[in-house]
Amino acid sequence: MLPLADHNPRRTTPVVNIVLVIVNVLIFLWEVSLGPELEPALFNVAFVPARFWNLPGALVPNVITMFVSMFLHGGWLHLGGNMLYLWIFGDNIEDRLGHAKYLFFYLACGLVATLAHAVMNPGSDVPSIGASGAIAGVLGAYIVLFPKQRVTTLIPIFIFITVREIPAVFLLGFWIVVQLFFGAASMGGDLQRSGGVAYFAHIGGFVAGMVLITLLGGRRPPARVYPDYWRR
Repeated sequence: MLPLADHNPRRTTPVVNIVLVIVNVLIFLWEVSLGPELEPALFNVAFVPARFWNLPGALVPNVITMFVSMFLHGGWLHLGGNMLYLWIFGDNIEDRLGHAKYLFFYLACGLVATLAHAVMNPGSDVPSIGASGAIAGVLGAYIVLFPKQRVTTLIPIFIFITVREIPAVFLLGFWIVVQLFFGAASMGGDLQRSGGVAYFAHIGGFVAGMVLITLLGGRRPPARVYPDYWRR
């Protein structure tokens, strides 16, 4: 199922969300510009679980690669899918948290997601790239705050495709169940055999988002905005 839009009004301009999308696109264009030098460059700047555990003393470089990896992508579809989810669901989380808290929330979810991936795949020498873990945190927060919010969704049914509005809890609940299923199926194997998808990063980010949105006060309802004439 592919979300196309939600119909969730917000009070503020999602400045941070917009900047995150732009930064992700610009960094991907930098990746494309590297041509055949891309693979060695990614290995140098991206997070690699095996390198993380083999170099426990190099904490600062490893943390830096965790954050850098959140803005790297493996192709146009990888980038496009991530940015679609971020664009649709991120604005309402930023609206509820505020700009500064949302940036902290996004980066914290990405960090937890990367650590979850490292714990579950300690021997992997495949660079971990993508905003998926941080965006999974956004999805976790959304399902907590807006479970009944209807989302316009593209749904393939065998050879047919239909568009329906479904509650966010169904769409995002289905998404996390898929991650859990494939994550469990990939246990004991290597990352390459699972298609290179870091399912446990998605799971870790999603759970982090559900927890952090509550700790940061996101569950409080937004302040009501009254027309000026009510104040006179």
